[in-house]
Amino acid sequence: MNSPRTILFIAFLVVSFFLYQNWMVETAPGTKAPENVTSTQSSNNAENSDVPSGGSAVAADVPESDQPVVTQQSETTIRVRTDVLDVEIDTRGGDIVSAQLLEFAKTQGSEERFQLLQNSSNNVYIAQSGLIGPDGIDASGNGRPSYNYEKERYESETEVIEVPLTFTTQNGATYRKVFTFTPGKYNVDVRFEIDNNTNNTLNTQFYGQLKRSMATGESGSMIMPTYFGAAYSHDDDKFEKYDFDDMLDKRLNVNSQTGWVGMLEHYFVSAWVPTQQQQNRLFSRVANGSQAIIGAIYPMTSIQPGSSETIESQLYLGPKDQDAMAKIVENLDLTVDYGFLWWLAQPIFKLLQFLQSIVINWGLAIILTTVIVKALLFPLTKAQYVSMAKMRMLQPKMTALRERYGSDRQKMSGAMMKLYKEEKVNPLGGCLPMLLQLPIFLALYWVLLESVELRHSAFVFWIQDLSTKDPYYILPILMGASMFLMQKLQPTPTADPMQQKLFQYMPVIFTVFFLWFPSGLVLYWLVSNLITIAQMLIIYRGLEKKGINVRNKK
Repeated sequence: MNSPRTILFIAFLVVSFFLYQNWMVETAPGTKAPENVTSTQSSNNAENSDVPSGGSAVAADVPESDQPVVTQQSETTIRVRTDVLDVEIDTRGGDIVSAQLLEFAKTQGSEERFQLLQNSSNNVYIAQSGLIGPDGIDASGNGRPSYNYEKERYESETEVIEVPLTFTTQNGATYRKVFTFTPGKYNVDVRFEIDNNTNNTLNTQFYGQLKRSMATGESGSMIMPTYFGAAYSHDDDKFEKYDFDDMLDKRLNVNSQTGWVGMLEHYFVSAWVPTQQQQNRLFSRVANGSQAIIGAIYPMTSIQPGSSETIESQLYLGPKDQDAMAKIVENLDLTVDYGFLWWLAQPIFKLLQFLQSIVINWGLAIILTTVIVKALLFPLTKAQYVSMAKMRMLQPKMTALRERYGSDRQKMSGAMMKLYKEEKVNPLGGCLPMLLQLPIFLALYWVLLESVELRHSAFVFWIQDLSTKDPYYILPILMGASMFLMQKLQPTPTADPMQQKLFQYMPVIFTVFFLWFPSGLVLYWLVSNLITIAQMLIIYRGLEKKGINVRNKK
């Protein structure tokens, strides 16, 4: 990143990267259907039903045509408010039909909270769960059960909240659906307590699913592409995106002991996390041609007469908090998608997180991270400039070789290699720091793009959100000026007037390109340039003391 030639190369790679990144989002990266995804052919009733078919690794499917067409409206909603969540539970079916994240504003500086789940005429995004199978209360011909409830409002910021819903069948079986909310946590425990007060064995299956309108949501721009769609994890794949277009084409039908299913958007995720001690079935389908459904179904549970059983699951409704999600289930933290450089982005994020805990400012943490990165790369940077200086000193000899061998490229190439060996010059010595810097830049780009911790995080003065562009474009302009200064300090890389003119325009091209970058990323690049300028002056001064002229001095 320190010479015009390498800057030109980086520009090409960066532009190519963002075009590729945008293409990946548009075509749903990683959304190939696994081999055991089945066709979407089914009856019309099944496509309109909220209730999935039965079936698992140990139980036969309940015919989908026997499932009800669920058209009932909400009767009563129960509101539950903790310190981080404000949710509404529909007493018909016991579905969570609304969820606000109280620690996240909808927009910068807004009093309105971010709405994750909602159930409106033009945007359906809800978390459903129930019991199907021969004795499942959500699989009867009467539709979803209407639960009895104790009260309509629960609120506590310090105490665990339990919300019990009760339904009793005509034959005396009692089903309790209990939601447990814990202060400071976005995962909700959902359990069914079944008391079999009948004379017959009850057979039922738990299901949990997420239902979302496919037409809503944003996938970002070319500069900031973000994924909007479904995802899942199972025994054979830690993390797989499952785009709505693929969901329209093929159904998910995977048996797995581990894993989860979820809906992803920029910074936020909802996910059903089944118990990991049994073979569950992960499934998907599309309802009404416009609503995507992804979920998990448990194996059949048998409750003997006079006995009781408890079936448990977890629902995560919140930000893409890697630390919190990693504690819930393995691989859920991979919803923070750092791309193919995740192995580099994760330690960079950990470093950022550690520094922020000390300086209490993400902008300062970015600056300190840049200083650390540049310090680690300094030996390579020094080697780069020494190599550039030696290459400059070899120019007269290179010119003589060209005159001697003319158009004989083979002899010319051999003579150049011999000259490099004699002078102990590595012609690729100037490329290594650039090749190391580019992955770091791309990894930091993903960190700033995906990490919810930087959402609406202020730096200083006019920079009130490091995850979005500079509103006044001051940082990009300063970054362009720093590139221009770097260019002036460096040796002329070529005598070709055309290439020289192109190099002169590089600061302008980069400035325009960076106008739409997240301000945190521009801050990183600006600080990196300033440190590079300081390093250049130190290195040049040392070389010039040895009599090596590395700058454009007459």
